[in-house]
Amino acid sequence: MGYTKEAIKGVSWLGAFRLFARVLSFLRTIIVARILSPAQFGVYGIAALALSLIEILTETGINVFLVQNKDNIGKYISTAWVVSIIRGILISFLIFSSSFFVAEFFKNPDTLALLMLVSVVPLIRGFINPSVAKFQKGLQFHKEFYYRSGIFLIETIAAIVLIVVMKNPIALIYSLIAGAIFEVIISLFLIKPMPIIEFNKKIFKKIISRGKWITGAGIFSYLFQNADNAVVGKMLGTGALGIYDMAYSISTLPLNEISDIVARVTFPVYVKMSDDKKRLRRAYVRTILLTVGMVSPILLLFLLFPEQLILLFLGENWIQAADVLRVLAIFAMFSVLGSPSGAVFYAVKKQKYLTVISIISFAVMIISIFPLINKFGIIGAGIAEILGSLAALPFMFFYLIKILR
Repeated sequence: MGYTKEAIKGVSWLGAFRLFARVLSFLRTIIVARILSPAQFGVYGIAALALSLIEILTETGINVFLVQNKDNIGKYISTAWVVSIIRGILISFLIFSSSFFVAEFFKNPDTLALLMLVSVVPLIRGFINPSVAKFQKGLQFHKEFYYRSGIFLIETIAAIVLIVVMKNPIALIYSLIAGAIFEVIISLFLIKPMPIIEFNKKIFKKIISRGKWITGAGIFSYLFQNADNAVVGKMLGTGALGIYDMAYSISTLPLNEISDIVARVTFPVYVKMSDDKKRLRRAYVRTILLTVGMVSPILLLFLLFPEQLILLFLGENWIQAADVLRVLAIFAMFSVLGSPSGAVFYAVKKQKYLTVISIISFAVMIISIFPLINKFGIIGAGIAEILGSLAALPFMFFYLIKILR
């Protein structure tokens, strides 16, 4: 049985969600940029940075584990839910207890309140029903469209209303809390099977054993993508961080959105054909050609017309982001070559390859970023990202050849 038809349907449904989500996200970004200053946006960026870092550090790989298994996932759900709840409590505690240190590190007391409040978000998310993974596993992307669209709509409406009323970056944290509460409710009451508090030691060991490489890959991938923000914030201040973070978000938006759609669709498809290397190789080649073809024209616009785009959509307050946007567009162009490989590695249960690739990217970036920032400012941070991405490509292609030959 061929999976091309299912893949096309999946890309269509998730593409529709991404289009819907990005239109709302773009509207939200424009409103936030008009109301908040770069420094205020940078304060929110620090809180978001801390949240995503702790989530990556404690990643168990539950969803990947559930999709990788070819048998029914029902017997794993309750144990996976208990693991998810424990992880949420741990993340919440770590963010709250480290909030004073983080605020002191960035020399910005305004971040303290945001960090303490954002610690509530993972506590709530921990109760999300792991059964949502069956949408991806079963190629039921139409159901995932409705599920994720509803959550994003609630979060976006809350963000826009609260930021207009409060004119404070803490409004964005409240919108995350609203979205998390809504997701927990609909996942528990509308998606079956519903988990119960039940712990199976054998299943727990399976999840942790396979998830350790996902954790490792996630940590170093996160550090590669976000350590530059921490360095920019520390060396150049929250104003520069706000500008750099905005440029990074814009430049990687098409890559992240398109590659995420493709990865979510191809991962379960690759799992089903993982025993047929010829078929898997053919599917991968088609995927990378499709991804490059879709992303490259958008990145070319960022490379050639950054000033015009910044003025048109964000206003004069953000014009300093134009030069770094051009550099980060180059970084995104190199990143798109490696983005489709993750689904292949996960499908054949070679998460350790992703860990190695992520370590190389991070090591090259972090070694080069300090002298480059000293010499070129925030543009130097973008150059360091390019160098890290380039360094990892030979290793990525080596592992792909090893798997697909």
